[in-house]
Amino acid sequence: MKAEYLGHSSFLITAADGTSLVTDPYTGIGYEMPKVKADYVVCSHFHFDHGYTQGVTGYREVISEPGEHCCGGILVTGYASYHDDVKGAKRGKNVIFVMEADGKRICHMGDIGERIPQSLAEKLQGLDLLLVPIGGVYTIDAKGALELIGRLKPKSACAMHFKCKDCTLDIDTAEVLESLTDRCERIGSEIPMEETGKIWIPARK
Repeated sequence: MKAEYLGHSSFLITAADGTSLVTDPYTGIGYEMPKVKADYVVCSHFHFDHGYTQGVTGYREVISEPGEHCCGGILVTGYASYHDDVKGAKRGKNVIFVMEADGKRICHMGDIGERIPQSLAEKLQGLDLLLVPIGGVYTIDAKGALELIGRLKPKSACAMHFKCKDCTLDIDTAEVLESLTDRCERIGSEIPMEETGKIWIPARK
């Protein structure tokens, strides 16, 4: 299974059998998504910067609900959560998705804004890669992301939903995370899948 960063909270994930999906396609954040084709679109919620399905071509289905979804060679499991720390009263619900293929497990936290309960954290153990927001304001911040990484103990993690060049959202930059830990490493758009203990800070495609 391969993962490539498309910007913001969007990734192109491709299984060995060729099945592909795009997470949280976006628009209206100061820069636009690259053109991308995929078999499935996975949306944690439908705010403009996470549910812009028009930015993806060729897909056969949009996955946006909790539960198990068979997406070709990728098993996608959604878990209900909240976009804020007051049970959705401010920003609504969020779905965390775990994608499994080729013996790998990738978890996309969406716009998680709460400290997830221990019962859910236990279901998110054994991850090869955790995709986690770090920008704060609308999601958990860098400190919250590190706390989550510590609880879930993924083999590696990748930052998303942070302010980068051309981004107009009022969220934190990746430098905030870098100031809190020496585990960060900046990379290109392709996310390494080997076990490293690193927290990747990707550059968009």
